[in-house]
Amino acid sequence: MSTADAPKKPRETDDVPVPATLRKSLKNRHIQLIALGGAIGTGLFYGSSESIALAGPSILLAYLVGGLAIFAIVRALSEMSVEDPKAGAFSYYATRYWSKRAGFISGWNYWFNYILVSMVELSVVGSFVNYWFPAIPTWVSAAVFLVIICAANLLGVSKFGEFEFWFAIIKIVAVIAMIIGGLAVIIFVLPTASGIKASFANWFTLEGGFFPNGLMEQTKDGTWTGLLMALVVVMFSFGGTELIGITAGETEDPRRTIPRATNDIIWRILVFYIGALGVIMAVVPWNTIDGKSSPFVQIFDSVGIHAAAGILNFVCLTAVMSVYNSGLYANSRMLYSLAKQGNAPAYLGKLNSRGVPVAGVLTSAAITAIAVVVVFVWPEFAFNYLMSIATIAGIINWTMIMLTEMKFRKVVAAGGAPEDSELAGLSGQEALDAIHFKLPFAKVTPWVVLAFLALVVVLMCFSTSYRIAVIAGVIWLAILFAAYQLTQAKK
Repeated sequence: MSTADAPKKPRETDDVPVPATLRKSLKNRHIQLIALGGAIGTGLFYGSSESIALAGPSILLAYLVGGLAIFAIVRALSEMSVEDPKAGAFSYYATRYWSKRAGFISGWNYWFNYILVSMVELSVVGSFVNYWFPAIPTWVSAAVFLVIICAANLLGVSKFGEFEFWFAIIKIVAVIAMIIGGLAVIIFVLPTASGIKASFANWFTLEGGFFPNGLMEQTKDGTWTGLLMALVVVMFSFGGTELIGITAGETEDPRRTIPRATNDIIWRILVFYIGALGVIMAVVPWNTIDGKSSPFVQIFDSVGIHAAAGILNFVCLTAVMSVYNSGLYANSRMLYSLAKQGNAPAYLGKLNSRGVPVAGVLTSAAITAIAVVVVFVWPEFAFNYLMSIATIAGIINWTMIMLTEMKFRKVVAAGGAPEDSELAGLSGQEALDAIHFKLPFAKVTPWVVLAFLALVVVLMCFSTSYRIAVIAGVIWLAILFAAYQLTQAKK
C-alpha cells in the first residue's frame, strides 16, 4: 500500500460510512458455537490423514504451533472488533485505519476466497448424498442445498445463527464421541483391528518414533515430508476461525461475547484437534492411516461401531452445509461493507426489513452457482487452479489482519479512536492502555505472526501441490491492485 492512500489525520477516517442498521440478533450461544464450528470441518475429518502421513505423531506439535498463530490472528481482529464492531470486519478496519485501497483488497480477497471454498463444498455435497441415494445426480444435490442455505440466510441473522448452532452441535458430538470411544479402548485395553495394543506410548514406539520424518526431509521420489511441511496442511484446516470478527456487527453484546469466543479458541484447538488426533494415533497406528478412509472411521471401527462410514458421512454432510452457510453469511456482509466503503456497487449495501443485505446474499449465491457449474464441467481445471487461489487467499487475509491491527494502534494512539468508543478523546499510551481486549505483547506479536506466515509461504514452494498457489497468489494480488485502480479511475 502506498502512503499516499493512508489517512492524513486520524479524525478524517471517521467518515467511513457503515450505518448501524444491521440487526444485533446473534446471542452468546450463537457466537460460541459459530466460532467452534468454524474450526471443525472436513479438513479435520478427512484432511488430517494427509498431515499425519507427513509428520506422524509430531503433527500434534504442528497443530499446537499453528493454533497459537491462529489465536494471535483472531485476538488481533477481536481487539478491533470489540472497540469498533462493524459489518465487514477486517475490510472495514483496513479502510478505516489504513487506506481505501487496503479495504478494497482485503474485502474482495476474502469474498472471493469464500466463493471458491463454497464452490468446492457444494461440488462435493453430492458425493455425500450419493452414499445413501446413488441415483440422485450430484448437481441436483448441489442445487438443492444452495437454495436451502440461501433461503436460511434471507430469513435473518438469528436464523443463520440457529443453523450454525445446530450444525456445530452435530460436529462437536461426533468428535467428543470419538474421543470417549478411543479413551475407552485405551483404558480398558480393548482389542483393536490392527492387533497393536492401544496406548499413548504408540506415539513414541511405533515406526520412527515421535518424529518419524524429522523436521523436514526429502523422500526418494523427491517429495518433502516432516513437521514443517505438515504446517502447510495444518494452517489451512484453521480457515474459518476469523468468522468471529465478521459477526461483531450483529452481536448483542460484542464487548462480552467476542472476548469469550476468542479466548476459547485455545481449548477448542487443544480438545478438538490435538486431543482428537492424539487419541486416534494412540488407538490406530499412525503408519496405517493412509488417507484411503478417514482416521475417524478407522477409530470408530476399532471401537466396534461398523456403521462408522455412514455416521461420518452424515457428519461431513452437515460440515459441508455449515461451511457454505458461514461462507454465504460472511460474503453477504463483506459485500455490504464494501458497498458502504464505496468499494462495491451501491445496490449491495441495501438491507431488507429483517436487516439482511439481500442483494449481497443473492449475488454471492448466484456467483457460487456459476462457479459450481465450472467445477462440474472442468473439475480438473477448477481444483488444480482455482482452489490454489483460495489457498493463498487465506494467507493474504491473515497477513492483512495483522498489518491492520498495527495501523489501528497507531490511529488510536494519535487520538483517532471511534467516536462511540470508550477510547474517544484519549491519545498516546493512555489510549492504548484503555483498549478493552488487548492483543498480548502487541509490539512483538504481529511481527512474529507475519514471520510465521512468511515461513508457511516458503514451505508451500517445496510442495508441488501448493507451489502453484504461491504463483497464483502473486497474480491474484496483481489483479486486485489493478481492479482497484480501474474502479477509482472511473470515479
